[in-house]
Amino acid sequence: PGKLLPLRKGEQRLTLTMPAAYTPSAPTGKGADDYRCFMLDPRLAEDSWLTGTNVLPGNPDVVHHVILFRVPPDSVDEAQRLDDADQGEGWTCFGGPGTPSEMGQLDDAPWLGAWAPGGSETRTPDGYGVDLPRGSRIIMQVHYNLLAGVAPDMSSTQIRVKKRDAATTSLHTYLMPAPVELPCRPGHDGSPLCEREAAIDDARERFGMVGGALADGLHYLCGTDVRPGEVTTCTREVRRPMTVLATAGHMHLLGREIRLEVNPGTPEARTVLHIKPWDFDDQGAKPVRPVRLDEGDTVRVTCRHVQWLRDRLPAFEGQEERYVVWGEGTTDEMCLGMLQVAYG
Repeated sequence: PGKLLPLRKGEQRLTLTMPAAYTPSAPTGKGADDYRCFMLDPRLAEDSWLTGTNVLPGNPDVVHHVILFRVPPDSVDEAQRLDDADQGEGWTCFGGPGTPSEMGQLDDAPWLGAWAPGGSETRTPDGYGVDLPRGSRIIMQVHYNLLAGVAPDMSSTQIRVKKRDAATTSLHTYLMPAPVELPCRPGHDGSPLCEREAAIDDARERFGMVGGALADGLHYLCGTDVRPGEVTTCTREVRRPMTVLATAGHMHLLGREIRLEVNPGTPEARTVLHIKPWDFDDQGAKPVRPVRLDEGDTVRVTCRHVQWLRDRLPAFEGQEERYVVWGEGTTDEMCLGMLQVAYG
């Protein structure tokens, strides 16, 4: 278990647990990954601020990472329909939970927090919180990896909440994804999956249409062309004034380096996150000295992935090398920067 931080004045910590154990499986029948969403009810008696999150993985052998999403009261019925339509506890949710509040909101994502191995409790800066109205729910998206075998899990999340007040400033999550286009190494390119289209078809087979759509859709978002290489990047323009208070990054096992910059190539350029070498077992948000960004300023995420890590890591044992695109699995890859911001 990660460390718990002292509670601040007015805060209380709530523990929300899955209603029953869930045994993961590859939902498409192929691969070794299962993304499952569970809706949890904090039973808030009043409108609140969420001021921190923690995750207690029930079975660390199969829990790869966890993301917590906010469900506002007007989206609870839709989330319940997703739950009711899938047999067993929760529902399959590659990419995201699939609720209306989750779709297409990179500038104000409904993320409440994320956890990966090595993570501890996180809390918002003093005087800040995420709006959590009475009647809200929490979706706990658990990425299960089955390389260590199949076993039941019953994980929990802990959230810090306090009564909503006018003295607290609302926090938001700004997401910075970039495409991944990592080719096979010379001499290791005999597999059919070393062809990009074959790799995308394989992602679709394992994760549904979202598997292929994201690989190309991220190029549309970033205005980039498909160029195979170890380094990938995305630059986006800020649409409204904001202050950056914390940053985080997310990649998988082939990640080597991630960098988040604001206003690159200008006199105001600043690096707000740089992790080298990347360590999958040490992820989490890091507070930064507040950075003010105005409309028209830019944010850039840059990642480097390397295929030679396949030769070092047990997760890849027995697997043929493949062309790697953005994918949901442990042995696929991501490039994702996250900014915790206050707008205005």
